[in-house]
Amino acid sequence: MNNIKNQFSIKDLENLTGIKAHTIRIWEKRYNLLEPKRTETNIRYYDLKSFQKLLNVSYLNNNGYKISKIAKIKEDEIPQLVREIAAESNLESHAINAFKLSMLNFDQALFYKTYNSLLKEKEFNIVFYEIFIPFLNEIGLLWQTDTITPAHEHFITTLIRQKILINTEEIQSKQTNKSTKTFVLYLPDNEIHELGLMFINHQLVNKGYHSIFLGQSVPIKSLVELQNYYDEIIYISYFTVKPEKENVLDYLDEFNDIVMKKPNTKFWILGQILNAVDIEQLPQNMKTFNSIQNLMEEL
Repeated sequence: MNNIKNQFSIKDLENLTGIKAHTIRIWEKRYNLLEPKRTETNIRYYDLKSFQKLLNVSYLNNNGYKISKIAKIKEDEIPQLVREIAAESNLESHAINAFKLSMLNFDQALFYKTYNSLLKEKEFNIVFYEIFIPFLNEIGLLWQTDTITPAHEHFITTLIRQKILINTEEIQSKQTNKSTKTFVLYLPDNEIHELGLMFINHQLVNKGYHSIFLGQSVPIKSLVELQNYYDEIIYISYFTVKPEKENVLDYLDEFNDIVMKKPNTKFWILGQILNAVDIEQLPQNMKTFNSIQNLMEEL
């Protein structure tokens, strides 16, 4: 237990569960649902057991159980009740909570157990859209608020990356290309957040398109070479942290000047950085998308 996060502030609990700190204090005082501890310097904190219990209490509350009723349930019976409800409905919320615990505990076994249980009910595409995307969005917020460390983020995203690769390879081994289009997927210099782009690659391959995945930190000039091999290229990129907001339009202008010389070349872009861009200023044949689903609908 020495290698995991096992002390949480009430703000950590708020960030991890979505329950307001004020509400947590009320549940604590009125129903004795949690028992905060204190450090040697008398600072209040909650242990991992309290965090796990709060996740379960929140899950039951969201599924129609009143807090007053939950408080009367024996502590060791709460997890079993949660499992029973999750088996019948609202599997998504339960799975996301399980992935959070897996991340915080660096628990690969829990990740695999949760993932495999999801696959019994849903196809991989649905698991990614309904579970992984909301979960990854939450991870971004948890990282920004210092609730988790980069080690936690790398641990869980590596496991998700493995699942994307396995599913993509399975499709590629059986694929027959039926399209004249070639999709080239890449990330700009110093951009490393590739899970979204990897899933787009999976979806393209699944639909029978020819997709070339170049991955992280690709210079613009190196993209030109592909035009010597393919006539109709759609480049796709994901701007999460790079290029910086103030440099996005300059980057797109450079991309347009260097890469988009053929009339049948297109550039499709996603990512939160684009929120700062006036899409009316984009060069011709460039298009932005606010989600993977919207991009896939364009095909």
